[in-house]
Amino acid sequence: MKPFAYVRAHSPAEAVQEYAARPGARFLAGGTNLIDLMKLGVESAQTLIDVSRLPLDRVESGPGGALRIGAAVRNSDLAAHPAVRERYPVLSQALLAGASGQLRNVATTAGNLMQRTRCLYFQDPGKPCNKRLPGSGCPAIEGVHRDLAVLGHSEACVATHPSDMAVALAALGATVHLLGPDGERALPVADFHRLPGERPERDTELRPGELITAVELPPPMGPSLYRKARDRASYAFALASVAAVLDVRDGVVHDVGLAFGGLAHRPWRAGAAETVLLGAPATPAAFAQAADAELVHARPLRDNAFKVQLARNLAVDVLSALAARAAGAAA
Repeated sequence: MKPFAYVRAHSPAEAVQEYAARPGARFLAGGTNLIDLMKLGVESAQTLIDVSRLPLDRVESGPGGALRIGAAVRNSDLAAHPAVRERYPVLSQALLAGASGQLRNVATTAGNLMQRTRCLYFQDPGKPCNKRLPGSGCPAIEGVHRDLAVLGHSEACVATHPSDMAVALAALGATVHLLGPDGERALPVADFHRLPGERPERDTELRPGELITAVELPPPMGPSLYRKARDRASYAFALASVAAVLDVRDGVVHDVGLAFGGLAHRPWRAGAAETVLLGAPATPAAFAQAADAELVHARPLRDNAFKVQLARNLAVDVLSALAARAAGAAA
């Protein structure tokens, strides 16, 4: 093991100050991804700054039924929280689909957002990877890529983001709150993660030394649902997933939030599909048309074209289930 220093921060401000004072520092919360990658030799840190005991472990209600989730809230606690289960079931469902119970008991909200791709080439230091070593190439493009991106990828990287939780947060229109050397700022979850472009080593829009302090959910717009397709029923990452929130009034889509997982370098907020759906009848035909409008931009690789149809079917299925629920409630 490569030696590293360890510091425990006692406040968010102290954590940010320690990071600025220690080149090569990394924040440590649950460590379910970072520590694994350090053991593999993919990640390294000269100092680990422990932020797991900061007072960021609360879920608090806000105006109009909004919810503020502290960065250190454990995934198990968040999935089981009464307000989340009642008002944002898509988030609870995504969390429960994401990992084993043991991991959910340790993993945090911020750590879930910050987890890195499970691309086989990224996780193997013996192979080239532009995300791990910029300029070394992306062997996945011609190699093993069945699980990888069909949307938004580049010649430099075809990796996918592994989080289920982040897909639900994107559909809900959540906001990430940050604290850094220049003070506080906020970003929509849909803009927090990056597409690879020519800089695939950058997963997010975080600035150096910024710490996630909270995630804020707006008041719920309507019923929500998460569905995930994977190779096996337990502890597998998504081949494709869909998170949706749907507000149907008199059989017409009044508002919608839709996001795909497993298809891109970031959770994919389906803006084109949402535009098609607004004001449209809440029917399977309209849902299929909306999914097609989004997925027409897909650029599948040699072995993952099946993901496009899979994602389309999931979207139609999830939206149809929510529309049927709305129709039943109105009857």
